Amino acid sequence: MTEKTIRVDVLSRVEGDGGIQVHVKDGKVEGVIVDIFEGPRMIEALVRGKTIHESISLVSRICAICTVSHRYVSIKAIENALKFEVPEKIKLLRYLMHLAEFIESHVLHVYFLALPDFFRKPSAIALLPTHGETVVEAITLKKYGTELMKLTMGRKIHGENPQIGGFGRIPTNKELDDFAEKAKEYAPMIASTIDVLASLEIPDYCERETVFMCCNPADGKFGFEGDSILISTGEEYPVDEYKKLTNERVVPHSYAKRSRYNNKPFTVGALARLLLIGDRLTGIAKEKFEKYKTDRWKVNPLYNNISQAIEALWAFEQIPDLIEKIKALPDTEIIVPEVKDGIGTAAVEAPRGVLYHSYEIKDHKIVNADIITPTAQFLDDVEEFIRTAAEKLVEEDNEETELHLEMIARAYDPCISCSCHMVKLVKHD
Repeated sequence: MTEKTIRVDVLSRVEGDGGIQVHVKDGKVEGVIVDIFEGPRMIEALVRGKTIHESISLVSRICAICTVSHRYVSIKAIENALKFEVPEKIKLLRYLMHLAEFIESHVLHVYFLALPDFFRKPSAIALLPTHGETVVEAITLKKYGTELMKLTMGRKIHGENPQIGGFGRIPTNKELDDFAEKAKEYAPMIASTIDVLASLEIPDYCERETVFMCCNPADGKFGFEGDSILISTGEEYPVDEYKKLTNERVVPHSYAKRSRYNNKPFTVGALARLLLIGDRLTGIAKEKFEKYKTDRWKVNPLYNNISQAIEALWAFEQIPDLIEKIKALPDTEIIVPEVKDGIGTAAVEAPRGVLYHSYEIKDHKIVNADIITPTAQFLDDVEEFIRTAAEKLVEEDNEETELHLEMIARAYDPCISCSCHMVKLVKHD
């Protein structure tokens, strides 16, 4: 009898701290663990007893990468609890800041975290001698997203400008015009990268069927928020029933909670969005999607990389027209809503998938909070795809097994910091 453990002690080029363990016995895979040892953040407990305005600043500290999505969905959930609706210009500005995060996050992942694997390089910097122009373009695109986040959020990270009821400062038309023009200039850069990604050989060692989920935008268009959740099984649920979809639980080997739907793993994120509502894309992004999508996208998470690039292109294409709509509307001051008792839930698509926030307000304070992040939803699916890959790679005695397993995990673009937002501590005597 022979036993061994394939280990990736530190999963590199992901947000947060994690690792992979595959236990092999007599040539067969016995167990797979995606080990999340990032320290937990007690955000849900911290917001209890806080005012609604304090809470939106606290929850956005869950992560620096997804700070826009956390603040945005928190504001939406609280406004839902208060039955309060903001003017159209505020909605459009929130939409703009959301697109900025998608551009910044997707560019970071596609160019700097995922792409080096396919060229067997340790980092994007190592690609400079052979792909210098692409690396420079990547820096340019990422800076665009970061600067647009700064304009709308007030800071590049953890901005305080978006508030319940509006924005502290409305960007000027001149500031907005600069970003509209640059969006037109930069869109072809990401479009050419999509062609490069499509030319890469995508291995088939991990392929298996799974279930996909994403928000269903109310306007019937492609987008990153909605009041209901679409499932690849053909079902659809209102966001308020999110617990039926996520069913969070704790596992002994991880600080991150896990989710299953009907007791099976599922996936959220860019690949899920394109498979479920990609036919609603417009412009060059739609052309790229229709040109490159195949049935393998349904069974292989490595296609999440090109899916993110297509979404980034779509975001760039949306910005010029969106800015014109924003400019045409009059500025509005923050409208301070009446604080009253209530329960509110909202969902938006963070770059990595559906993000849920739910709050109960009583006596002007938050008394309960529930946050379910994308990574906490797809970690079980990551383990299953790694298991499928490991079974084949071990049988082949593949020399690059560890790299291939890392590539699967990286393709999901996990935000480990977000997944460790809460853990229940139990004292044993």
